[in-house]
Amino acid sequence: MHYPPQLERWQKIRVLTPELRNELKVPLGPLIRGSFKYTTERLGQMVADKKPRKLIAVGDRVSQNIAMKGIHLDIAVVDNKVMRKPIVPVVLNMEKTFKLNNPAGTLTDEAWQVMRDAIEYKGRTKVLVEGEEDLLTLVAVLSAPYGSMVVYGQPKKGIVVLDVTEATRGKIRDIVERMEDRPSKD
Repeated sequence: MHYPPQLERWQKIRVLTPELRNELKVPLGPLIRGSFKYTTERLGQMVADKKPRKLIAVGDRVSQNIAMKGIHLDIAVVDNKVMRKPIVPVVLNMEKTFKLNNPAGTLTDEAWQVMRDAIEYKGRTKVLVEGEEDLLTLVAVLSAPYGSMVVYGQPKKGIVVLDVTEATRGKIRDIVERMEDRPSKD
């Protein structure tokens, strides 16, 4: 699978700045507003029309809703929390589970590698995150093949659907470049 050349140099601990934290409260792409039922129906139509190479969901509730709707989900990234509160783990019919540690507000080198492994895996996968999964949306967009779709929840509003294109990657690349580097503890 072909990865952007920048991917290798980002494989260190990256940390959100306060400015980026505020910026990321705004949806990174088209927002589908509405109830769980409406947003997953709309997503189902989009998936049927676009036939994405990979469908990746970041977040427990959005992953659960996609699975319950019967939409084929290739990768579910979950942390057993909704809005930072623990929940009963989502039951997903996935072939393999990858685990990783990713503290809140950061992207670890492990996050890049595990997401790459999950994307390269030929079957359906779950990525179980100890810590926080939100920023893995960025990794998913930069790691997934062109023509994929990354979906995440926008709290109390709906879902955001990102098509993996060069334009989307450019926007995400800019965000990752502006995160602060932190040396890893090797």
